[in-house]
Amino acid sequence: MPEIKTQDFSAASVKAMLNPQLQRALNRVGSGFDVARLSAIEEVTPEVWDRWRQEARDIKVHTIEHLDYYLDLLHTNVTAAGGHLHFAKDADQANEIVAHIARTRNVKVATKSKSMVSEELGLNPVLESMGVDVYETDLGEYIIQLADETPSHLVAPALHKSKEDVAELFTEKLGIPYDDDIYHMAATARTVLRDKFMEADLGISGANFVVAETGSLVIITNEGNGRLCTSAPRIHIGITGMEKVIPSMQDLSVFLRLLPRSATGQRITSYVSIITGPRRDDDEDGPEEFHLVLVDNGRSRLLADPALRESLYCIRCGACLNICPVYQRVGGHAYGWVYPGPIGAVVSPMLVGLPKAKELPQASSLCGACREACPIKIDIPRMLLDLRKKTAESPDKSQRSAPQIERTMARLYAGLMSRPRLLRVAVGFGRFLQKLERVMPFSPLTKDRKWIRNAPLPPLSKWTRSRDLPTLPKQTFHEIWEKELSGGPRDRS
Repeated sequence: MPEIKTQDFSAASVKAMLNPQLQRALNRVGSGFDVARLSAIEEVTPEVWDRWRQEARDIKVHTIEHLDYYLDLLHTNVTAAGGHLHFAKDADQANEIVAHIARTRNVKVATKSKSMVSEELGLNPVLESMGVDVYETDLGEYIIQLADETPSHLVAPALHKSKEDVAELFTEKLGIPYDDDIYHMAATARTVLRDKFMEADLGISGANFVVAETGSLVIITNEGNGRLCTSAPRIHIGITGMEKVIPSMQDLSVFLRLLPRSATGQRITSYVSIITGPRRDDDEDGPEEFHLVLVDNGRSRLLADPALRESLYCIRCGACLNICPVYQRVGGHAYGWVYPGPIGAVVSPMLVGLPKAKELPQASSLCGACREACPIKIDIPRMLLDLRKKTAESPDKSQRSAPQIERTMARLYAGLMSRPRLLRVAVGFGRFLQKLERVMPFSPLTKDRKWIRNAPLPPLSKWTRSRDLPTLPKQTFHEIWEKELSGGPRDRS
């Protein structure tokens, strides 16, 4: 598996927010995707869109609830079509399956279509250690491979790079003159990769969906690289998570309406490739062997948890990233692993282990925008709250996200708020300090005396480092109730 840095989320977020280039990229691309998504929804009307969303959710609920049946059906139909289906319980087993195929078939060159699961497995270094030359052929993935980086977005992996960055990278890695014209850079990548497609013994792809009814692998792309990876080499290996299975081709039609519109605002992507087994005798092209590797790697833990099972409905469109106020400020790399954004804050802790990723469930304002944008109506905020509860109340100290001092402060706060008399005393003392503060030479209050911008003492000083704190009101709700609502004397001041 790739290096896990989820425990560094707080520090990485601060660094990301201070990076002006990243901030420009996030503002430009993220908002562009969401504007396109909203336009696509308006085109079909919100009522139709909501009906499609509910249909897709119903399909996912049914499939995940009966996953064992559909995986068995998938195995039967992949085999009947002449392919091979492999189940991998973890990253090591999945990598060994692919490595064994490459080793026994004397593979020297492999081309890859976009696959987030292969990123999750850390597959490229495994193949390269065997002497296999591996080439990412999605343009964004090719860019970050040259830069020796990881994807920063589910749909746009090189979102964090400007065209000038890419031009400098191509000059350094490909030995060509500096040229930041986007058309010319794309043409350069096409020229370099065209030879690799022809040389490749092995093509590796991900899968947006796997159809149990026919044993088919479905890839939805906007570049022709996916078809070349799956048809030109003599061996094709598809790698995906076990949750990508859907029952039928009829069900696929529902998702083909949703995914492109949610991801990029398109009615349909440029290419929809459906691969069923290896080449037949009467086919003009296609691989001699077809292998499908279904990966667990922690997904069984999500399946077994009723509160988090819903995360397996995700179709990786990236809509929740594009709308999330946290992702829009910190980008994908701050999350420290393969899956960023709101959905990443749910699945990563369960895939890499909650002790390593206990900060991620806190990476949300719980505004609910991700839930509204999700084409499958996944309730991400509810799952984040469940993970926060796990990190707050877990008997395992390694899973707790809050240090002991914060836990103590929370208990004291709960005790204060549950004792009305003590709360009145505390409020009175706070008001006294506010009055006293007004005669101090260095006031932490704003001019309008409504907000505290720089509290002088902890723990409030820690809060006001990044947030304003409202001042205590002149009257509490209890006082208003007693004086006005209960018929008592009114305070006209």
